[in-house]
Amino acid sequence: MIHTDYIKKEGKFEYLEKGNGHVLLVLHGLFGALSNFTDVIDAFSKKYRVIVPIMPLYTNPLLKTSVGGMAKYIKDFVKYKGLKNITLLGNSLGGHVALVCALDIPEKIHSMVLTGSSGLYENAFGGSFPRREDKEYLREKIAVTFYDPSVATDELVDEVYAIVNDRNKLIRILAMAKSAIRHNMSKELEKFTLPACLIWGKNDNITPPHVAEEFHKHLPDSELHWIDKCGHAAMMEHPGKFNRILDDWLSRKIES
Repeated sequence: MIHTDYIKKEGKFEYLEKGNGHVLLVLHGLFGALSNFTDVIDAFSKKYRVIVPIMPLYTNPLLKTSVGGMAKYIKDFVKYKGLKNITLLGNSLGGHVALVCALDIPEKIHSMVLTGSSGLYENAFGGSFPRREDKEYLREKIAVTFYDPSVATDELVDEVYAIVNDRNKLIRILAMAKSAIRHNMSKELEKFTLPACLIWGKNDNITPPHVAEEFHKHLPDSELHWIDKCGHAAMMEHPGKFNRILDDWLSRKIES
C-alpha cells in the first residue's frame, strides 16, 4: 500500500519520498503509477532513499509530451532536489527516460536499472484505441503486458479505461508512444560507462527478450537477469524475485 503521507507537492513537482541513504530514483512507465512499485518502495526504503517523481504525462503541453520532455522534467527535478550519486530505476517509458538522463547528466548518476525498457524497440498498443469504450477489449490489450493475465485486475482495467476515455489524456498517450518509438537509442548505448542492471521478463511481449539482449550486448558494464513466466512489468508480476535480484545487485554495486 502506498502511504499518501510520503507524497509531497512542491511547485511543479509531485513525488513520493521514503527512507534514507543512497538515492534510488524510480521512473514509472506510460500507464505506470506509484502502485506499480509498491513492493519496491516498501522493501528498499528500509535501507535506501527511494524517490518516485510523478511524471506530467497528462499535464505537459502536447509539444513537450515526449521522451525528451519527460527527461527534461526529471533533470529539473534532480536539480531542484539537489540529488547526486543516483541509481535510476526505470520500467518501460521510465527506462527510456532514465537512459536519456544518464547521458545528459552523467555526473549525477551512479548506476541504472532497466526493466522492460523502451529505447530500442517496443510493441506498443498501436496508433489508436479503436474500441476504447469496450472494457473487455481493453482487458485483453492490458493482459498482453503480463504473463499471467489475472494480473490485469478490474482495478487496473478501470484505471486504464478512465485514462483512454479522457480525450486530453489519450492524445498525450499516443504522442508519448510515438515519441518513444521514434527516439531510438541504439547508437548511444556504447557511450554509457556506468553500471547497469537489466531485469527482464522472459515472456515480455512489449519489449521482447531480444531487446534485453541488445541492451546487454551494447551497454559496456551491464548484467542481464531473467525472470521466467514474466511479462513486461516484472516488479508487479514477480515482486519477490525482482526485489531479490535488485537487492543483490545494489548491495554489490553500492555497498562494496
